[in-house]
Amino acid sequence: MKTILIVDDDKNILKVIKMKLESEGFQVASALKAQTALQIAKDEVIDLALLDLKLNGKNGIKLMGDLHQINPELPVIILTAYGAIDTAVEAMRKGAYSYLTKPFDDNDLLLQIEQCLEKTTISCEVKNLNNIVKEKYGVDNIIGQNGKMKKVMAKISQAAATDSIVHIEGDSGTGKELIAKTLHAASSRRDGPFVGINCAAIPENLMESELFGFEKGAFTGALKRKKGFFAQAAGGSIFLDEISEMPFPMQAKLLRVIEEREYYPLGSEKTVKVDTRIIIASNKDLAKEVENKTFREDLYYRIHVIPIKLPPLKDRKESIPLLSKHFLEKYSSKISKDINGFSKSAMQKLLLHTWPGNVRELENTIECAVALTTKNIIQEDLILQSRNIKTSDMKPLKAAKEDFEKNYIIQLFEFTKGNVSKAAKLAGRYRADLYDLLKKYDMKPADFR
Repeated sequence: MKTILIVDDDKNILKVIKMKLESEGFQVASALKAQTALQIAKDEVIDLALLDLKLNGKNGIKLMGDLHQINPELPVIILTAYGAIDTAVEAMRKGAYSYLTKPFDDNDLLLQIEQCLEKTTISCEVKNLNNIVKEKYGVDNIIGQNGKMKKVMAKISQAAATDSIVHIEGDSGTGKELIAKTLHAASSRRDGPFVGINCAAIPENLMESELFGFEKGAFTGALKRKKGFFAQAAGGSIFLDEISEMPFPMQAKLLRVIEEREYYPLGSEKTVKVDTRIIIASNKDLAKEVENKTFREDLYYRIHVIPIKLPPLKDRKESIPLLSKHFLEKYSSKISKDINGFSKSAMQKLLLHTWPGNVRELENTIECAVALTTKNIIQEDLILQSRNIKTSDMKPLKAAKEDFEKNYIIQLFEFTKGNVSKAAKLAGRYRADLYDLLKKYDMKPADFR
């Protein structure tokens, strides 16, 4: 049961909100004064705080700051009179999740609370997974810097609690193997092995023996028994990358293994039970591969249980500075160079590039720049040396304006958590104008909640 702290110097409002939230199954702690609220926060575990902006002796923003001294992760919703909206927006800049204008509708209050608690849960899951990634793979908090990636991380957290097959979709270089390793590290199989295989790298005539192993004498050259990848992954996870490249006959054998949870090593008459979590990845759209008759439809439905779609780097450019910093530290440490960062023009060039090779291309670019630099700051001329930005890359003014408009709408609705009324106030536009822009760019307010 979630506990909500309500602070308001109006006894009647306090009573009404408390009754409403308790009827919805929340546990409620209430306070008329800021000092009482701070003592409650010290004594109890609070999941969310509702703070009146105007309190006797102290305003809600100052109280929010004091509460964050006790619990920096505590989500806060500000309650305010209509005339104090500017101050409420300032409260959001200082860490409040959102604000509600009095008098407010009960359903609006409950919706804000549910969205706030959901976001907090996702943030905690992302933080936990980032800690796992940092601890296991030395990658410090580079996954969840973008709203889309936070949703990916939340889905990984949910999938980790099950043993179901996960299908990771994404372009080459988006980090599918890192996601698979994170899923394994967050699961109950974390102490078991993680075995990764690139299906495209195994010759067709060797794939069955590599996956399932073989007995001595099973074929010419089989001088001794060999464990296959599935046996090596027993008690852990097996990661089948580029599954779309698996030959059609082998797809049928993999399907049987998934359905029967057992297989025969080559040359053996005894079955081996499968005790491994199966994680699949592909840089191709498997649904289209099914349509093209290059991938078995029955296998597709057996592996497409929990789909996780990784966005390309061009759709999460907020991650580029942090990723670049991580790769800079990684490769400068490897070759013992003291490099402090990137020049402004170098970082601008990194941000302007579309990165068709995604994170892998970015990593290679930074490695090359680190190797070639003779200065302690990476300069623009060392970034993407073979890909100079040309005038032909410049967009027409209309297209550039549309890009700006689209990015502005995305940032506006991410900031207001999909609330059209607040977005309209901040943008100085009518709600109808914003709905027209959302329709123009095929977006909905719900996409940002």
